[in-house]
Amino acid sequence: MEERNIFRNISPIDHRYSISEKSLFDSLVPWISEEASVAACAKAEAALIAAHLTVRGKINPGVRAALEKAAASVEPDEVYAEEEKTRHNIRALVNVIKRKVPAELAPLVHLGATSVDILDTALSYRIAGVTREVLLPRLCELELLLCDFAGREAKTPQVGRTHGQHAVPVTLGFAVAEYVSRLGKSILEIEKRSKELKGKLAGAVGAYNATSMIVKDPEELERVYLAELGLEASEHSTQLVEPEYLLRLLLEFNTAFGIIANLADDLRNLQRSEIGEVREGFAADQVGSSTMPQKRNPWNSEHVKSLWKAFMPRAMTFFMDQISEHQRDLSNSASQRFIADYIAGFCLAVSRMTGVVRGLGADRGRLLANLRGGGIAGGVLAEPAYILLAESGVSDAHEVIRKITLSAEKDGLSFAEALAKEPQTLSRISGKMEELGLLAPGAGALRWFEKPEQYCGLAAKKAKALAEKYKKLFGGKNV
Repeated sequence: MEERNIFRNISPIDHRYSISEKSLFDSLVPWISEEASVAACAKAEAALIAAHLTVRGKINPGVRAALEKAAASVEPDEVYAEEEKTRHNIRALVNVIKRKVPAELAPLVHLGATSVDILDTALSYRIAGVTREVLLPRLCELELLLCDFAGREAKTPQVGRTHGQHAVPVTLGFAVAEYVSRLGKSILEIEKRSKELKGKLAGAVGAYNATSMIVKDPEELERVYLAELGLEASEHSTQLVEPEYLLRLLLEFNTAFGIIANLADDLRNLQRSEIGEVREGFAADQVGSSTMPQKRNPWNSEHVKSLWKAFMPRAMTFFMDQISEHQRDLSNSASQRFIADYIAGFCLAVSRMTGVVRGLGADRGRLLANLRGGGIAGGVLAEPAYILLAESGVSDAHEVIRKITLSAEKDGLSFAEALAKEPQTLSRISGKMEELGLLAPGAGALRWFEKPEQYCGLAAKKAKALAEKYKKLFGGKNV
């Protein structure tokens, strides 16, 4: 086949990303390229011949080796050239394979099958393979890096944020543990769904009409055929495998994609100049701007978000491919081919996010400064002040503390300074803290309210626990 200049390819996946992510691209080619599609269909045709021979008790190692050799020798350009004559991709494949298998086996090629017995089965084989061999190992690598980061920063104080505003303190490890938990569960679901993909050998309408003319037990022939490819039969088929097996896996891909994009968005915002709590790795020769030499843009996180924007909407097509009229129409024929693009885009995002997390650094000084000084300095402790005051018996404690925060804002005071101007309120809070063992008798509460990092609840404990849980789940797991 004529070699194409890589820069004449139309899809960015096949030029820009095949260069920058060569290792990933090379690992995807055996599963989701057009070459892989043809090869998987040839493998399925060989599996069908082997199944016919098995149920007849005529299979042997020499025949099996000849079938494997014939299937492996099928070249995409041969099939495409034949399709120019047949105007039918599977009939073209059948014609090519008939010329490659031993002559006595040629009558068994495609015997009893309809095109989709080969196409849907080969697709399930390829999607299961790319999930197992490429996607899951990379997702697990990302998950373990997140576990390490969450565990390492489990006790690093960070201001919590809701609605873009400072809330109460958490820890950086706790914030990342959110993604440890969300992505971890999604990985487990992807693994489960990938093992549920099905194939078929049920004929043109799924009722085993053709194979009923060949063998006494068509379902046994189907089982033997699919076992050759590591698959099981769809519970009910039309001309198609039930679409929900693949749909559910693809939707879980999209769920994980969204989790990773959410992480990318959070990390990108934490790298804002006015926040500066984390920073992506930046190579010595890397350039952040063509005109501003000082720039260190969080472009990798932004790139992950951009890939998600491009590929996430494809889920709509996954849903639309669920519908096929009566036993089958061809309305999914073109659209289903773009599953390969989606998987490539998802894998690229996983790979890019892995690089971000591997090189991610935390500025602990900036984290503490933001916690102590954002908005009304120490204002993130208005919540415990209100809780303690209410516990001391003040029914309108929330309103009392709210007015103190307004006073602090008006007078340019820290929350502790504003609280000190309300001795009766401060005394009640101090007394309650002593009662709860939060303060030594007579120590006073003001110093505590100057250090909001002490008010992190179970953040460190949760971060550690989740990091350890998912590290144990995926650390030594061979998926």
